[in-house]
Amino acid sequence: MSSYDVIVIGAGPGGYVAAIRCAQLGLKTAVVEGRETLGGTCLNVGCIPSKALLHASHMLHEAEHNFAEMGLKGKSPSVDWKQMLTYKQNTIDTNTKGIEFLFKKNKIDWLKGWGSVPEAGKVKVGEEVHEAKSIIIASGSEPSALPGVEVDEKVVVTSTGALTLNKVPKKLVVIGAGVIGLELGSVYARLGAEVTVVEFLDAITPGMDPEVQKTFQRTLKKQGMKFVMGAAVQKTEATKTKAKVHYKLRKDDSEHVLDADTVLVATGRKPYVEGLGLEALNVEMTKRGQIAVSGTWQTSVPGVYAIGDVIEGPMLAHKAEDEGMAVAEVIAGKHGHVNYGVIPGVIYTAPEVGSVGETEATLKEAGRAYKVGKFSFMGNARAKANFAGDGFVKILADKDTDRILGAHIIGPAAGELIHEICVAMEFGASAQDLALTCHAHPTYSEAVREAALACGDGPIHS
Repeated sequence: MSSYDVIVIGAGPGGYVAAIRCAQLGLKTAVVEGRETLGGTCLNVGCIPSKALLHASHMLHEAEHNFAEMGLKGKSPSVDWKQMLTYKQNTIDTNTKGIEFLFKKNKIDWLKGWGSVPEAGKVKVGEEVHEAKSIIIASGSEPSALPGVEVDEKVVVTSTGALTLNKVPKKLVVIGAGVIGLELGSVYARLGAEVTVVEFLDAITPGMDPEVQKTFQRTLKKQGMKFVMGAAVQKTEATKTKAKVHYKLRKDDSEHVLDADTVLVATGRKPYVEGLGLEALNVEMTKRGQIAVSGTWQTSVPGVYAIGDVIEGPMLAHKAEDEGMAVAEVIAGKHGHVNYGVIPGVIYTAPEVGSVGETEATLKEAGRAYKVGKFSFMGNARAKANFAGDGFVKILADKDTDRILGAHIIGPAAGELIHEICVAMEFGASAQDLALTCHAHPTYSEAVREAALACGDGPIHS
């Protein structure tokens, strides 16, 4: 029996970051992981591989639509799908091997296998039981099931199967207009598939700023994606090579059928807690099947902590990473902190979408007086030069104090630009603070400054 200060169950972004921070703080640390590679869903079948395909397909789009206008003449490239998947796999391998290197560097033991917690202070991996003063559950999430929809990961797939299709489908039906569905849908749309997104609600990307939702959907439509909104999927029927998607429109209960070569089920994710032994351990759970934790991420069982997708909050890798660092600090006797009000969200389509903090809807609901500063990328010189003038920056600030409360960006590099506002919010900055900060010209970031100026006397370039 091995003995550790900390054993982490799960080597995804939350788990491996928690382990590294624990080791840096002088704690003897091990990580339990049953996959053949480290990195969890994110590095193996999630964030990283999908970004590789998004990048490759965006390059194709640029070649097909913008190269000639810039004087780059020649035949448009053809798609070698097998090579594109190899590029994706190489990207995965580089990243997962990087985590292995970091484990060795920080003297973290990898306990290979699937873990359970038979009692506080003990973790079972296979037939071996290891002792730990503290246990961190970071087992992540899995795709949610949909009644009447049977996933085979060949014709009816989750995001995992969508990353390893044998070929680009002619017709792809995406069930769910959330982040995963729209990102992977846009990949296949760029590669030539006819993509139809079926969404139960009346707007895409639930919870996002309504103006961004409308602009985003309009932009994706211009790129060839079709949308069926307010539709409840009843069932799918699949053969070896084809599928039918049956749905009802909520407005009139009319029934419809869509034909597809591939169906992507992207209706969200749920905590992965199967086999951990939480019920026998009497770990308190929420009604939604998440592990309930205190302000220090400790469960109802002393010495057992939980972070990431298994607890409440947005299922985002960076949220799990922040919690991983914070819980390590707590276990080491320090103070761990996560500012849940400043966790950005990004959608990596083209244009990208980035958001942080409050929306107009949440501010109205709270009865808080606010002002809006908005600037279109059509007024940004760099964006126009790069065929990226679609979209805008919107900053929400307190009406009286001018303190920045949230921001919503749709446009080029939105996933990078949003962090300027995150830093500003962490320091309690006002929109004027941002507006008075010199921004290099020409950059996309000038649009952020202009939106901040729009919270005051007005932008310069619109």
